[in-house]
Amino acid sequence: MLYILFGLDDFSLREMLEEIKREIGDESLLESNTTILDGQQLIASKLGEICSALPFLASKRLVVVEGLLGRFEFRPVQESQKKKNKDNQQSYEEEFATLIKKLPETTVLVLVDGDIKNNNPFFKQLLPLAKVRTFPLLRNNRLRQWVSKRVQQEGGTISPQANDLLSRLVGSNLWVMASEISKLVSFALNRCIEEEDVRAVVSSSQQASVFNMVDAVLESRVSQAQRAVQQLLKRGMAPPYLLFMLARQARLLVQVKELVKKGKSELEIQNKLGLKSEFAWRKTSEQASRYSFLHLKELYERLLATDVAIKTGRYEPELALNILVAEMCQ
Repeated sequence: MLYILFGLDDFSLREMLEEIKREIGDESLLESNTTILDGQQLIASKLGEICSALPFLASKRLVVVEGLLGRFEFRPVQESQKKKNKDNQQSYEEEFATLIKKLPETTVLVLVDGDIKNNNPFFKQLLPLAKVRTFPLLRNNRLRQWVSKRVQQEGGTISPQANDLLSRLVGSNLWVMASEISKLVSFALNRCIEEEDVRAVVSSSQQASVFNMVDAVLESRVSQAQRAVQQLLKRGMAPPYLLFMLARQARLLVQVKELVKKGKSELEIQNKLGLKSEFAWRKTSEQASRYSFLHLKELYERLLATDVAIKTGRYEPELALNILVAEMCQ
């Protein structure tokens, strides 16, 4: 039996892998009959040797290979290397495909990978033989549906407004989302999770990441800024949302500086700007004291230009965000 599991939603993919294990049989017996291999370094003869071995005191053997399909993804190369690479790739592909087509009935082979394209030649060869499951990142309604279901599984309930806020704050990283949901269900103590609960439990960690990104951008720390942006994108935050957060923070910093200049007290500023979280106020106040009006004005102008570039289709959102960070860090 051959399974192919691939996609960027690693959480759901791993859940599916656990489901396959349960279907195979006794977990205690399967543990000693499971082999996990690195597909990037694997040779066909080694895979054949492991797959042909009989299971010990069980009816099935499980072999999980991670990253094998990715070896056959198309990658741009120099013209002089094209033919050589193509010949080598086809040779490896045929070796693995021939072996997999002769899998013994006692072996369950699972190929696990990330973002695989439909034109992957190895994937196309194996497609008729395999049970294929894809796991794209969940977004928008699909993400909110997943959140509702997960909350119910944890024994809780969540309001639509809280669900929407949680989905926007955490994004598509279901490992993080599952952890936050567990905390929220415990925090709510058998009542419906509301927006206030999400803000209290979740938003501080997201705010910290956004503040770190803003700090790095304004202080021209290019490597830290790029790393912060990539980490937030990996969590499933959309580029327009990160631009919105940058613009919002820049606007808050300008407002804080103006109100301080007018002699307003900390409490008055917090109330006027709605900065009720002590963490958010402290970080915003610190940033406002460090950056000049001129620096913040420059950031605002670049944010506006980036927003126009995205809306007019000049740049894709992620590319536009990366260009903004690079320009601000010059």
